[in-house]
Amino acid sequence: MEPISLTAPLSREDIQKLHAGDSVLLSGVIYTARDAAHGRLCAALAAGEPLPVDLKEQTVFYAGPTPPPPGKPTGAIGPTTSVRMDAYTPQLLEYGVNALIGKGDRTQPVRVALEENGAVYFAAIGGCAAYMAACVKRCDVVAYEDLGTESIKRLEIENMPLTVAADCHGGNAYLDGMNAYAQWMEA
Repeated sequence: MEPISLTAPLSREDIQKLHAGDSVLLSGVIYTARDAAHGRLCAALAAGEPLPVDLKEQTVFYAGPTPPPPGKPTGAIGPTTSVRMDAYTPQLLEYGVNALIGKGDRTQPVRVALEENGAVYFAAIGGCAAYMAACVKRCDVVAYEDLGTESIKRLEIENMPLTVAADCHGGNAYLDGMNAYAQWMEA
């Protein structure tokens, strides 16, 4: 099956067509944010303050790129373990973020929030940070510069390989994989 080519920001129609296990090549504009940035974003939302960057209908990549080598927009950029953001994710999905990129499965509250908000969670391959960096064509700090590598960055990407890990219909590639393995073991 050929990967699905998509351009971020993703439309609701794009997201509706995706199903757990689909392979995607994502291009366009996405934003990085890790633990410290998530804490600040959610504190601002809780206080009724505007966010320093509008993330409505945007894709958030759980990553903190390393400093760029000469002539490159970024250094290595790999996914951070997503469960670390799970305390913040339902609030950001309710705010309007519609796609997430990370690694590893999500907790049940996040799975429910993905369905309720019509959002999607993509898994990126851990351990391929140098390869992922080759997909980044531009990288600009747009918020929380004091956080260094954990600042929020606007990335322009081209053909970043991802897998739909959890879709807006309740599908979950991690659970599907575990169930298939359990059935295989019973056979």
